[in-house]
Amino acid sequence: MSVTLAIDAMGGDHGPVVTVPACCDFLEKHADVKIALVGNPEVLKQALSQFPNAPMERIQIISASEVVLMDDPIEVALRRKKDSSMRVAIEQVREGLADAIISSGNTGALMAISRYILKTLDGVDRPAIATAIPNEKGRGTTMLDLGANADCEPMHLVQFAQMANVMVQVVDGTQNPSIGLLNIGEEVIKGNEVVKQTSELLRQTNLNFYGNVEGNDIFKGTTDIVVCDGFVGNVVLKASEGLAKMMSGLIKEEFNRSWLTKLMAICAMVPLLRVRKRVDHRRYNGAVLLGLRGCVIKSHGSADRFAFGFALERAYEAGKNRMVERIAQAFAAETK
Repeated sequence: MSVTLAIDAMGGDHGPVVTVPACCDFLEKHADVKIALVGNPEVLKQALSQFPNAPMERIQIISASEVVLMDDPIEVALRRKKDSSMRVAIEQVREGLADAIISSGNTGALMAISRYILKTLDGVDRPAIATAIPNEKGRGTTMLDLGANADCEPMHLVQFAQMANVMVQVVDGTQNPSIGLLNIGEEVIKGNEVVKQTSELLRQTNLNFYGNVEGNDIFKGTTDIVVCDGFVGNVVLKASEGLAKMMSGLIKEEFNRSWLTKLMAICAMVPLLRVRKRVDHRRYNGAVLLGLRGCVIKSHGSADRFAFGFALERAYEAGKNRMVERIAQAFAAETK
């Protein structure tokens, strides 16, 4: 079974300079993938001309005359730019012509347009944004919501857990993933009323609910999944990205000090590079917009060629393993 990925090739900070090379790299690794590049045909053809060995028989260019800018208001992106590369790419999924869409564009616009065009799955009240955050075990802790829903009711958080449970099984291959509820303490009596009620509801499900977890548990990898509202999740995400960049910068700085410091840094190069690799946020690029009638992957706006490749990988795994269909089946089973 082949997988077709629709790419908002013009979106993000870099556009085709990043998206086209990353797609060509990805096609070399996956013979069962087809790519639909959406954007300005002339610009995309020029970018592809730099890769004469690219499998053009598996690349399609779909014309879109507009681009959603990173600072465009949602109203402009949704109502006025009806021929944007983002919207046309999403429509490929709605029409069944692509298994997933990947965009580095404006997050708010991507969520709004995706929700408008694809709609939400039956039984899902609100879509959520989920991604993996590096942990000390060398794999990512999947966290949601990361900004789509600043205020949540207990049932919304339970739905987030249910969707993430399927996603982690499908994309990461983790069977029966453990789920933690982000709180100010592990004790059942702690937290606000929303968290307390959510905890009670999660204990009544058939999910592998670990219980309450604290912020440091995200980075310890205490559970496979951590659930919270979008306000808290977005703060944690931005803080973790800042920490990863700071650590990477400190490692670079150590190589630029005195000759003695450089010598010490060279001696410690292998462990330092291992640490840098484990906290490299680019390896965890590709947030999933869960709860929609189609697979939508959000790449970081500043993603480079390397990072965008990981977003493609997540989209590929989700599409190949029918993530959306399996989430729909899980919610259908809950209502029976």
